[in-house]
Amino acid sequence: MTASNPAAGTTPPPAPAAPDESAADLRARLDAELAAPAREWLDRALALAEDAAGPAPEADATAAAATAHRGGEAGPAPRRMPAWELRFAEAGRRCGPEHADAARVLLLSAARPAPGTVARLYGQGSAAERRAVLAALPYLTGGPEALPLVEDALRTNDTRLVAAAVGPYAAAHLDAHAWRHAVLKCLFTGVPVAAVAALAERAGGDGELARMLGDYAEERRAAGRAVPADLFEVLRLTGGLTGGPAGTATAQHPAAPGPPPAREAAPAAPPPADQASPGTPTALKAPSTGEES
Repeated sequence: MTASNPAAGTTPPPAPAAPDESAADLRARLDAELAAPAREWLDRALALAEDAAGPAPEADATAAAATAHRGGEAGPAPRRMPAWELRFAEAGRRCGPEHADAARVLLLSAARPAPGTVARLYGQGSAAERRAVLAALPYLTGGPEALPLVEDALRTNDTRLVAAAVGPYAAAHLDAHAWRHAVLKCLFTGVPVAAVAALAERAGGDGELARMLGDYAEERRAAGRAVPADLFEVLRLTGGLTGGPAGTATAQHPAAPGPPPAREAAPAAPPPADQASPGTPTALKAPSTGEES
C-alpha cells in the first residue's frame, strides 16, 4: 500500500478525499434521468442497501473465529450474499449502462460496506463494477486502506479504469512518486488529464514531475511520434513551461526537449528579448492555439 507522504513531493496532497458530487445530488440527477421502472428499482435496491448497513460480515466472521479458538460454540454458517450486492451486479441491466456507475456508487454509499467487502466487489467484479467501486471510494473511506485497488487499476490498460483510478481518492492518498506515475499513465494510455483530480494543486511547482514529462516528450520525439497536447498542459502547471511568443513556450527544466529539427526556426541576431539566451534550457514548442498573427 502506498500511503501519501508529503515529504516525498514538492507539495502535500489535498485532504480529505471528497467526491465531485454529493450522494444527494447524484440521487437527484438519477431521479431526473431514469425512467419510472428504473427509479422504482433503484428505490428498492437502495432500501436494501440501507438495511444492510451496520456490522459487516467480516466483523461477524472474525468474532466467530475467535469464539471457536476459545473452545466455544461453532460460529454461524457462512452468510449468503446480501441482496444489495445482487442489485449492485444487476444495475447495468436495470438502469442502463449510462447510469449504472452512478447507481452502483449510490448503492455502495448506502450500504457502507467494510473494506474487505469493497475489495471483494472490486476483485470479483466486471470492469464496469470495478470502475464503480473506484468512483465510490471517496464516499466510503477517509483512510488509505483502499489504495491497493487504485494501484491495481493503474496497472491495467483499460482507459476507463485508469480514469476512475485517478479521482479524488487517489489525489488524497497516493504518495508523490505514485501520483506522478499515475499522471504519466494517463499520458501513455490517452486518458485526458482532465480526469486527474486535484491536478493543478498537486502538479504545481513539482520539478520532478516536470523532469519526467520532459523525458517522456523526448522519448516520443526520438521515436518520431507526436507529443500529447496534455503533456504541455501539465508541464505548464508544474511551472516548467512559461509563455513565449504565440504558439511557443520555454521549458524551464533542462530535461525538457526542444522541437524536432525540421520545425526549428533559424535564430535571429540579435535574439529577441523574450527568447532564451545561450545557456538557458532548450525551447519547447507547445501546440499552436490557432491565434498566431
